[in-house]
Amino acid sequence: MAAVSVVSLGLAPVASAQDAPAPLYSPAPAPAPITAADAPLPTVSESVAAIVNDDIVSTYDLVQRMRLLVLTAGIQPTQENLPQLQREALRGLIDEHLQIQELRRVEKENKIDIVASDADVDDAIADMARGSGNMTGPQLIAQLGAAGIGPETLRAQIRAEISWQGYISGRFRSRLRIGRDQIKATLDRLAAQASKPQFQLSEIYIEASRVGGMDVALQGAQSLIAQMQQGAPLPAVARQFSASPSAANGGDAGWISAGEMPAEVDAVLDQLRPGQLSPPIQTQDGVYIIYLRDKRAGSNVTMVTLKQIAVPLEESATAEQIQAAAVTLDGLRKKITGCSDLEAKAASDSSVLAGDLGEAEISTLAPDFQTAVASTPDGQLSQPIRTSLGLHLIMVCGRRASGAQLPTPEQVESRLMSVQLSNISKRILRDLRTSATIETR
Repeated sequence: MAAVSVVSLGLAPVASAQDAPAPLYSPAPAPAPITAADAPLPTVSESVAAIVNDDIVSTYDLVQRMRLLVLTAGIQPTQENLPQLQREALRGLIDEHLQIQELRRVEKENKIDIVASDADVDDAIADMARGSGNMTGPQLIAQLGAAGIGPETLRAQIRAEISWQGYISGRFRSRLRIGRDQIKATLDRLAAQASKPQFQLSEIYIEASRVGGMDVALQGAQSLIAQMQQGAPLPAVARQFSASPSAANGGDAGWISAGEMPAEVDAVLDQLRPGQLSPPIQTQDGVYIIYLRDKRAGSNVTMVTLKQIAVPLEESATAEQIQAAAVTLDGLRKKITGCSDLEAKAASDSSVLAGDLGEAEISTLAPDFQTAVASTPDGQLSQPIRTSLGLHLIMVCGRRASGAQLPTPEQVESRLMSVQLSNISKRILRDLRTSATIETR
């Protein structure tokens, strides 16, 4: 595997622990409607793109789905990413045909209704429209029409999605049992990991077998990273391209501890800072893209918020200069009453620098600073600390134990149930693909 390096999206160096992380991308204005002239998508006469058992997927269906993919994922189509868009659109159409075929078979055998009705689809479109800028369903359909997308393209996708989800949940949820021992084991594992560094991340996972091999997965990941760097929203990209269960949540994987992701991902997480997007990370079965949203220390770590006043001194300063600096700082010590007035009182002496050092783990501080934090009551100035930059006094303005709050047993049960249902869905769809006659042209 090629060496992995962190992609830093123009991030400024961290000045203090309280600096806000640089964003993954700047919020972009809503894209103008895509027209046939704007998007370099293929324009072809209608023919057969694929046959799924006895169902035909036309080239018109394929181009329509590509347009929908471009619009909903916020991706700018280029000649370079067209093959990826076409593969993803065709894969989605084939899967949806397989799903609807299976649901129709079950309906016929059991004389029940499973496939979503037109009214169900209308309700789902209305919900989508409200989440896409507080629009109405007809307004969303009109926006798609302005982009050259027929309403049935979206309706077919939504019908397959909500019908399949409803079928999997309705058939298997009542049969699944999440035992108390499973919940307890999960909570015990989370409690044991609480002392490790924790990462809040979003992910995109491209499964190699799903897209045609590892090389294709790597190329696709590189293309998606380029699109996100240009402003494509990660949640939208994840929903359309990620094979991870978190895709339904826009790629939001929540807080995880070291060891929960593949080893290759853990190695990159250690290098990332909040606000950074990883390069493609190759694992055994696919490729990850990770966006680190936040990071925190383990629960057994103490975090302190510090302020300081200092007199700059050369490393070669004489004893007399150091003594003079100590006198200056001691004079300020008598005037400063706490963190609230430290900077204002220090500003009265132009030879003194004062500032907020932000929040940091005690263990990451220089040894002399660690000693000062341990021996000085909060809200009081420490004894002078000599460094190569000057003479310092520090004040602890806050102290807290770091770490995550464990989920409730009910939350753990819900998560385990969702994972099991997702695995069942994937297994059934994989079996349908294996047994189907699929011809692509």
